[in-house]
Amino acid sequence: MYEEENFLQLSGIQHFDFCRRQWALAYIELQWQENVRTVEGKLLHEKAHDASLAEKRGDLIISRAMPVHSREIGISGECDIVEFHKSEEGIRLHGREGSYKVVPVEYKRGKPKVSNADRLQLAAQALCLEEMLCCHIPIGYLFYGETRHRERVEIDEELRKKVIETFEEMHQYYDRRYTPRVKWSKSCNACSLKDICVPSMGKKKSAVEYIRNTIEEG
Repeated sequence: MYEEENFLQLSGIQHFDFCRRQWALAYIELQWQENVRTVEGKLLHEKAHDASLAEKRGDLIISRAMPVHSREIGISGECDIVEFHKSEEGIRLHGREGSYKVVPVEYKRGKPKVSNADRLQLAAQALCLEEMLCCHIPIGYLFYGETRHRERVEIDEELRKKVIETFEEMHQYYDRRYTPRVKWSKSCNACSLKDICVPSMGKKKSAVEYIRNTIEEG
């Protein structure tokens, strides 16, 4: 069990999966820069995170900007939206009649990704909700602003294991205050920390490599 002062930010898992160096620069060194993508993402989340928009639609309760945490994983954050669907197989909610199934919904600005980054973040939210509400959450949804479409995500054992392993690695990096070296890829061009990270340096040989190659050639 982690103490609250050692919690990592839940949302950091998507950055860590995208690039470990980006995560370390933002969450360990506390360096950040905005670009068009990050601003658009914030605008999309403003509505989802407006707690005043909490509502009930028949047998559906929608909670926005719900704080969540997990002492087992050592994380905390917010869910964009948590839907509570009335169901006999669900859990009891304080002040509400009947039982409800819990379904997290995460909002993203772009379109579905090839990588697991968004799915890992959603699964991490599900694990937090399960620990807090003593329930099981088999599915969640990712809503993409570009496609205006929900993607169903199965919160299976493989995804759960990946979340736990990833946060274990993140805790190790954070405890060591370790920032990985530059490793350039095509994804660097879209990164908001490109000017801080200077990924082009990763293409250049180090002095040690230069000397070693010179000796070998001689």
